[in-house]
Amino acid sequence: MSDPSAAADPVAVFAEHIAPRAKPSNYPQPFASRMAGRTKRALGEAFGLKNFGVNLTELAPGAISALRHSHTRQDEFIYVLQGHPTLRTNAGDTRLSPGMCAGFRAGSGDAHHLLNQTDETVVYLEVGDRSVGDAVSYPDDDLQATLVDGRWVFAHKDGRPY
Repeated sequence: MSDPSAAADPVAVFAEHIAPRAKPSNYPQPFASRMAGRTKRALGEAFGLKNFGVNLTELAPGAISALRHSHTRQDEFIYVLQGHPTLRTNAGDTRLSPGMCAGFRAGSGDAHHLLNQTDETVVYLEVGDRSVGDAVSYPDDDLQATLVDGRWVFAHKDGRPY
């Protein structure tokens, strides 16, 4: 039997065979350095998916998934595969475990992110759509983002560009 991940246009692959993203974060500094310990494998891109993204994400002990944020147009979903991350939302902290999932409806204003406050690696799937005109707010940081032509454009909260 041949390895399906060896095909030019694969039908199926082993997720761990997909190389991690070379650039760990799109955030400008000083925020990008806060993503140390986070590794993403863009599973959806391996299949050329355009309407939504799927990432296999690992958080080393002490790492965070992203700055706490909320989207205006993008729905997001996570599913925990390994470890016990803490989900921080507007309502506070919730300890998650393997098999648990969470969803974040676009426009809800519920800012969220995951923190790995344990000594073990956390692994989870994250799924998000790629809605045109999406914008992101970051309540804990002087940052805002807008999706323009498929790329994130970052600015200070007062509109000055980074």
